[in-house]
Amino acid sequence: MDQNQPKNYLVESILVTIFCCLPFGIVGIVFASQVNSKFSSGDYHGAQEASENAKKWMKWGFFSGIAIILLYAIVIFAIGGVAIMGLGNDY
Repeated sequence: MDQNQPKNYLVESILVTIFCCLPFGIVGIVFASQVNSKFSSGDYHGAQEASENAKKWMKWGFFSGIAIILLYAIVIFAIGGVAIMGLGNDY
């Protein structure tokens, strides 16, 4: 039975680690690194499971990184807005 190797999401997990969310990206890298070795040893089910876990953690890291960046931007703009509004009230 010929089975294709599952995608390992290693590049995506590394990019998430660098640019978005370090903890989730590292977990994604760990699972991504297991895909090739499990597949080459004949454990297709284990390779598929590791691939799904790598994808899950990569997505969690990406979306949590985006959420953190958006929250940071909102806080910065709110502080800037309060500072600008406060400057106009000096008598």
